[in-house]
Amino acid sequence: MTIEEKIAAMLLKAQAAKENAYAPYSKFKVGACINTIKDEFFAGCNVENAAYPLTQCAEAGAIGNMIAMNGANQITEVVIISSGDKPCVPCGACRQRIREFAQENTQVHMFSNDANTKITMTLSELLPESFGPEFLHD
Repeated sequence: MTIEEKIAAMLLKAQAAKENAYAPYSKFKVGACINTIKDEFFAGCNVENAAYPLTQCAEAGAIGNMIAMNGANQITEVVIISSGDKPCVPCGACRQRIREFAQENTQVHMFSNDANTKITMTLSELLPESFGPEFLHD
């Protein structure tokens, strides 16, 4: 599978997850799909809560699915799509969540709702000078 085919497959999974998002308050749906070192895809969507701080982001859902389904712990690629007209970047907390399981050169592909607009950045570009797990290991 070429990288373009992989991103297209991940985009389909992220779009499907976005459609299942629970966003009754913001009406802003987000879907994410991550690829692992085992070349497996895991998707997630945002799940809002009336107590706003309890809302779960799509990226967090995808990471949780990755851990729960196969214990994988290395993300190699990320795709994010939202219901907005512009590509959706991950929030700061999700950038740090991705950093826990990805290398600084991991590519994050962000799409607009119609998937016609795409921005690709490395995790390092999204989260420069980041704090990662390696700081906590001897």
